Amino acid sequence: MEIKQYVVDAFTDKVFGGNPAAVCVMEQWLPDELIMNITRENNLSETAFAVREKDAYRLRWFTPGGEIDLCGHATLATAYVITRFIEPNATEVSFETLSGTLKVKKKGDLFEMDFPAYDLKAVEITQQMIDAIGAKPLEAYMGRDLLCVMDAEETIRTLHPDQTKLLALDGLLLQVTAKGSDFDCVSRSFAPKCNVAEDPVCGSGHCHIFPFWADRLGKAELTAYQASPRGGILYGKLDGDRVYMSGKAALYAESVIHV
Repeated sequence: MEIKQYVVDAFTDKVFGGNPAAVCVMEQWLPDELIMNITRENNLSETAFAVREKDAYRLRWFTPGGEIDLCGHATLATAYVITRFIEPNATEVSFETLSGTLKVKKKGDLFEMDFPAYDLKAVEITQQMIDAIGAKPLEAYMGRDLLCVMDAEETIRTLHPDQTKLLALDGLLLQVTAKGSDFDCVSRSFAPKCNVAEDPVCGSGHCHIFPFWADRLGKAELTAYQASPRGGILYGKLDGDRVYMSGKAALYAESVIHV
């Protein structure tokens, strides 16, 4: 069996930046065991698998640690692949996912994704958090992930959290964020529970980060920077319980998987 695969760097306009995702758009589903083997072989933070079903694509996201319920950068990457290689005349792609229907619109060189905003609940800052992160948060909130608000952009950029201690914290990922100097906010994302030490640019993380900063700054539209070593820029617009998140993408590789 041969499966076409693309690797796309999302939330960037050049390769070797943003967040790389592998994308397989297939005619029919593979067994889950094979999907996981491909994902582990890629060893990226995300491999996306999509199959056309009527007027939409069924989309599933896999980390080396297993399937997850929402991923921004791999959704952007999949929309990029479909509008460039599968349906070059399409300006909108609809995905059926574990997080419901997600629509992506192509607007010039930007891909705008309609995502759910996570409801954030304030939680107590514990010594366990401080020890794991390596710095004391100013505030902490729980959505799907643990969101910790730090004192400064420099703190975000220089953090070296303890990956083993992060495993004991609540939430799927750890999102750390602070007010930015050149951007509305900066952040980093850590995901040892998904066998990913640091997610270079996390779209689903910004379903926490954008709602927090929109409320805190009193702005419906924001620009965010993910301050990982690769770096990435995300554009966010809040509308009720939805986050319209946009970013660019760059094609890194096309390949054929032989299984």
